[in-house]
Amino acid sequence: MTSETKPHPRSGHRSAGLSTVVGAAVADALLIMVFAAIGRDAHQRGDIIIGVLLTAWPFLAGAALGWLSFRVWRSPLAVLPSGLGVWIGALAGGMILRALTGQTVVFAFVVVALLSLGILLVGYRLLLAGIRRMGRARGQR
Repeated sequence: MTSETKPHPRSGHRSAGLSTVVGAAVADALLIMVFAAIGRDAHQRGDIIIGVLLTAWPFLAGAALGWLSFRVWRSPLAVLPSGLGVWIGALAGGMILRALTGQTVVFAFVVVALLSLGILLVGYRLLLAGIRRMGRARGQR
């Protein structure tokens, strides 16, 4: 048992420690903010701080729904189902909320968001999984 996982008191399943859960949630939020900031910069939009927040909030809300729906706190750094759940939540929730609030939702933007959020939200989890695997492989030598 590592310091990152602890047995759940009722089920006995291992669950992530609080610092891992908080770290993953913060990482997801920051990466969504980076996505929004890059998008706004690419379109040369002003009002940097408020603008980024206005662009990011639907995706942040969607990611939060993904966290809840997929119970990401159980294994926040897992690619499946956690990374996939946050990615799909951020994308689908973000686009739905954008549409409901009169913000732009065009096919090209959906594709860019699909790819960008996937690379960011699933990508860091894949990277961490690879690092963990390499560490275990070195430990077996």
